[in-house]
Amino acid sequence: MQISRSAALQADINVTPLVDVCLVLLIIFMVVTPMIVAGVPVHLPQVKDAASAGDATRQLPISVNADGTLYVDAIVIRSEQLAGVLRTRHDEHPERPIAVRGDKDVKYGSVMTVLAACRAAGFTDVALIAERTQP
Repeated sequence: MQISRSAALQADINVTPLVDVCLVLLIIFMVVTPMIVAGVPVHLPQVKDAASAGDATRQLPISVNADGTLYVDAIVIRSEQLAGVLRTRHDEHPERPIAVRGDKDVKYGSVMTVLAACRAAGFTDVALIAERTQP
């Protein structure tokens, strides 16, 4: 019994579904990556001579929103959890710098509480982040 050419198995790979999945993943990463790097959107105070933020990829961002909400690495936490989270992060990476981003409308005491918790956890390189005003 002979098998005709039309009935033979086709060994070609259909790459169309693979390309579709890769494009969807690319779009997802393009949308999510800026949020991971920049952190939580906060209206920073504007300063004439603000220093550069340094290596933002290495810093641990802590954001204090206008309503007092705390974010560590874009993850919302309660203020009671801050000391424990910072101790855990210090145990993992003790030399990692911290960037505190306080909203311009937040109470001064909220930012000072974050700075005190960073100091109590053992972090020594803590910076306050501000936006440079346009000339």
